[in-house]
Amino acid sequence: MAIAVAAVDAGADVIELGVPFSDPLGDGPVIQRASERAVARGTRLVDVLKLAAEIRAARPAAGLVIFSYFNPILHYGLHRFADEAAAAGADGVLIIDLIVEEAASYLTEMKRVGLAPIFLAAPTSPDERLEAIAKNSTGFIYAISRVGITGTQQSLTNDAASLVARIKRWSTLPGAVGFGISNAEHVAQVAEFADVAVIGSAIVELIEHSTEETAPGAVARFIKGLQLPEAALAR
Repeated sequence: MAIAVAAVDAGADVIELGVPFSDPLGDGPVIQRASERAVARGTRLVDVLKLAAEIRAARPAAGLVIFSYFNPILHYGLHRFADEAAAAGADGVLIIDLIVEEAASYLTEMKRVGLAPIFLAAPTSPDERLEAIAKNSTGFIYAISRVGITGTQQSLTNDAASLVARIKRWSTLPGAVGFGISNAEHVAQVAEFADVAVIGSAIVELIEHSTEETAPGAVARFIKGLQLPEAALAR
């Protein structure tokens, strides 16, 4: 809770709350270890939803996305999850291993409760899938910067820019770029062609190497260091 509030106060527009899962196959070592720690402590989906409600009460204007694999939600019950995520004040849901072609029931539930369904678009996604993602997404479209798992990287590839350009053929929603964004230079590069930079592993690793007392401040300083000058934002 303290870390999330510190992140918002430091300038983060949207908070992704990850649901711990025993087999996070789309994630790299940093988030895998975070899931392992959370699972070992007994953290469940219901705990994440409770935290979401607390963040929403503390920072009403913050964007709030529940990030999960489908298994915990399926086990919890899709209808129940939709009701409780909406009641907790979430704005949207990202299920990393649910493709749009198999998401009919999920989309129905998201629409019923007014939550934004967010899908991952990859550089390898065919045009037909990108068009379907654009048609069925609300909130923003999440373009992954590379094929593979989450984790920091030294430099961005050209795949991300070309992917965002392809998505814009079918959607006027904000384009978010994630997977590997880990420093101010990356954020500046993303700002040249996209609307949102998503940072996960770099922050999770920072938390891993901090104490409970120092983590909120460390995360706040990191986020403040990512922000672009006003001149760049006005372009």
